[in-house]
Amino acid sequence: MATPGPRDIPLLPGSPRRLSPRAVARGGQGPKHGQQNLKVPGPRAPGLPGSSNQDSEQLFGGGSSHSCSVINNYLDANEPVSSEARLSRMHFHDNQRKVDYVLAYHYRKRGAHPSHGSPGHSLAIVSNGETGKEPHAGGPGDIELGPLDSLEEERKEQREEFEHNLMEAGLELEKDLESKSQGSVFVRIHAPWQVLAREAEFLKIKVPTKKMYEIKSEGSIAKKFNEILKRLSSPLKPRVPDHNDNKMKNLSYPFSREKMYLYNIQDKDTFFDNATRSRIVHEILKRTACSRANNTMGINSLIANNIYEAAYPLHDGEYDSPGDDMNDRKLLYQEWARYGVFYKFQPIDLIRKYFGEKIGLYFAWLGLYTSFLIPSSVIGVIVFLYGCATIEEDIPSKEMCDQQNAFTMCPLCDKSCDYWNLSSACGTARASHLFDNPATVFFSIFMALWATMFLENWKRLQMRLGYFWDLTGIEEEQEHSRPEYETRVREKMLKESDKSVVQKLGANTTESEDEDDEDKLTWKDRFPGYLMNFASILFMIALTFSIVFGVIVYRITTAAALSLNKATRSNVRVTVTATAVIINLVVILILDEIYGAVAKWLTKIEVPKTEQTFEERLILKAFLLKFVNAYSPIFYVAFFKGRFVGRPGSYVYVFDGYRMEECAPGGCLMELCIQLSIIMLGKQLIQNNIFEIGVPKLKKLFRKLKDETEPGETDSAHSKHPEQWDLDYSLEPYTGLTPEYMEMIIQFGFVTLFVASFPLAPVFALLNNVIEVRLDAKKFVTELRRPDAVRTKDIGIWFDILSGIGKFSVIINAFVIAVTSDFIPRLVYQYTYSHNGTLHGFVNHTLSFFNVSQLKEGTQPENSQFDREVQFCRFKDYREPPWAPNPYEFSKQYWSVLSARLAFVIIFQNLVMFLSVLVDWMIPDIPTDISDQIKKEKSLLVDFFLKEEHEKLKVMDELAQRSQGGGQHSRRSRAASSALSGWSQPGSLASSGSQHTNV
Repeated sequence: MATPGPRDIPLLPGSPRRLSPRAVARGGQGPKHGQQNLKVPGPRAPGLPGSSNQDSEQLFGGGSSHSCSVINNYLDANEPVSSEARLSRMHFHDNQRKVDYVLAYHYRKRGAHPSHGSPGHSLAIVSNGETGKEPHAGGPGDIELGPLDSLEEERKEQREEFEHNLMEAGLELEKDLESKSQGSVFVRIHAPWQVLAREAEFLKIKVPTKKMYEIKSEGSIAKKFNEILKRLSSPLKPRVPDHNDNKMKNLSYPFSREKMYLYNIQDKDTFFDNATRSRIVHEILKRTACSRANNTMGINSLIANNIYEAAYPLHDGEYDSPGDDMNDRKLLYQEWARYGVFYKFQPIDLIRKYFGEKIGLYFAWLGLYTSFLIPSSVIGVIVFLYGCATIEEDIPSKEMCDQQNAFTMCPLCDKSCDYWNLSSACGTARASHLFDNPATVFFSIFMALWATMFLENWKRLQMRLGYFWDLTGIEEEQEHSRPEYETRVREKMLKESDKSVVQKLGANTTESEDEDDEDKLTWKDRFPGYLMNFASILFMIALTFSIVFGVIVYRITTAAALSLNKATRSNVRVTVTATAVIINLVVILILDEIYGAVAKWLTKIEVPKTEQTFEERLILKAFLLKFVNAYSPIFYVAFFKGRFVGRPGSYVYVFDGYRMEECAPGGCLMELCIQLSIIMLGKQLIQNNIFEIGVPKLKKLFRKLKDETEPGETDSAHSKHPEQWDLDYSLEPYTGLTPEYMEMIIQFGFVTLFVASFPLAPVFALLNNVIEVRLDAKKFVTELRRPDAVRTKDIGIWFDILSGIGKFSVIINAFVIAVTSDFIPRLVYQYTYSHNGTLHGFVNHTLSFFNVSQLKEGTQPENSQFDREVQFCRFKDYREPPWAPNPYEFSKQYWSVLSARLAFVIIFQNLVMFLSVLVDWMIPDIPTDISDQIKKEKSLLVDFFLKEEHEKLKVMDELAQRSQGGGQHSRRSRAASSALSGWSQPGSLASSGSQHTNV
């Protein structure tokens, strides 16, 4: 066989060499010059000759290798693979090279006529340097292939070129044979050591060095306290290795191939864990180009163009496999992703190791938030119990319930409503005291400080995790353009360029060039998208407000209709409130799903350049729409209901004969509490049980039925023992953390914004989150494909949203206490108008008089059944009586209460803001021990480098003395000394350890 010519493999990172379409091998064709058919021989297992790591190093080391092409070969069906050859489903079929990533696509053939002896085990090993006997025509395993249609042919050629370019970057591939008329094909990818080392250096991945040091312990008192705390909490710790008990830490340093002696590399196959290996392969996939697909850059663009269906790293085996064999996934399932271990702490370090830093930070944040809900839940229950204990001592509710007072109230509607006695609203008044008492003011201040404490503690925990996870000083990774952005830029260039430029763009086969400045979207290109975004968001907000108004109209008309019937007249308020809240809940749940899809569509219209920009803009839009959707009915009840009613004789009407609705006699706070509790609990229960549990199960069932019914998809022998990539392909694709964060952020708003009206909100949030942690854990471990490991220092824009909600909650709670509750009117009465300094006479003070003879014609009660003649009726407001010089004008009590309310808002906001700033100042963002450890680590790194350089010099001197004469020895010693002096310079070392300096 002719010796193939050499070719260069890029050792430096960057986009691999783009091949011309003629240079890409086509499946089914004979080998051309410089190409070689690669085939797996029969089952000479467990290890196939020539597929060891040494051969891989010969292929990819030294910067040259044989040219190879993606050729579909297969094992002979008459020679089945022995069971010994497949000890692990995480490796290639040689059982040695680990599968680091999987690409999947669906193929379809036309006019295929399979002959007898169709292979049962089919695969093609590519880029392993092995040669096998040529498949001869007419063999028992041959398949006569029909022609593909043009689209399938084009996609096949694009896949072949992309896979060829991956091999140019140094990756090794194993590919299934397209042996049926249609089916799914999996391309397994393995990254050899040379590629891992090159990319780890390019990505500046921090890895542990040989040097270990002891983590500084706190003072004696703090140390003893921590030891006692650890003993008490030992039953709550998951049984995983090294769970936050490590007293020793490895010095970490960005990987460098020139400083291999710094690292403790015992086994090159296990030095980089699975998450890091898949991350490295994913980086190569993202920057590998395909000239046939219009110079498309990266696997995401190919998936968007349906060239590939999916790309994912493999899970570490099955989570429910029988036996004692343990992997990280199985350990996470047993100690974290089951409801039976809800009482245990989360194994955050193991989560980070398996899923990456971004997901690890989410679960760390969720765990801290859930633990912080415990003290707020305890205080909230105490506040609620205080309201229950003092309900009998509440003087205003006693006066309302006292039938001897006989406060005759004005009719609640025209004609059909009669006069009524205030004592009939006794139950509502007593219930209002449970949530409208002096303790709620204290609780509001506590919750504002609680939100500040939570955010400050999260910043400290984030810094602590960043230190232990070696995230301090990491640089922002260069992001690649999104497929949609590339498509828009290409369309723009096609419009603005002449024909020659278009042809040059389509047939570009040279080295990759930097994108020109004009090859990007300007604000003029984006203006229609921005305009559409602005108009659509305004429309969606207006739609939400109109739905709220529609529910208001429903309440008014339903209340008027029920008041006509004597049987339903007594329960009008309860019926209307309950049904309206349920309607609000259903509308909120439906609009939540709609707004999520609309926000994604609007963000796509903007065409952001990178995935991070896309995610941030999507989060802002979705949060704005869902915030307005979830809280607009609550805002209406808290601040608008009952404010624009008017007064008897001069009511405000929505429609002819339908008056604006009023608050209950005990105030709107009780109704606000009902509205908040039903919406909050309904969202949590329905979204958790239906959307997070039910919908994924239905999708999985539908996909399973589809796979069973599609012809050519299943293989009876293979379905009994599916490979790991088959199992993972059947799982749901990972779509990001935005839905998880969004659900918790909206809940955080319920807990903090209106906590003055519902002190039990933290309790329900805590109960929900205990389940939510395990629900999300189970979803990530058992139901989703393994996400790509993403390194990040923080939770990003979510922290800014949390901080904004915390500050906004101070304003909202101030207005809820001042405007919605009766706290301020009671204080004003008690210290200004009361004769004895108590609340006796408060109810009479808040009720104004109205002369019933001044009711408008046609609005008087028809067939009044009231037991006595009514001359004056009462209504809740501060107005002058009919006999005053200015009847029905606002009284001086009204203005005094209004000024007290505004003063309270100002004092409350400034007091809480001051306390929040004080708490922020008292709690440093970086824990003192972590700050000291970072400084200590820098010093140890200097000493370690100097020591290792000295050791290196000694070895070099010894070798020089043994092998060379004195002259060469002296020259080498001088060169080594100059290298050492370079390491000794502070500036040189500071630049080498720059990853640790910016803390």
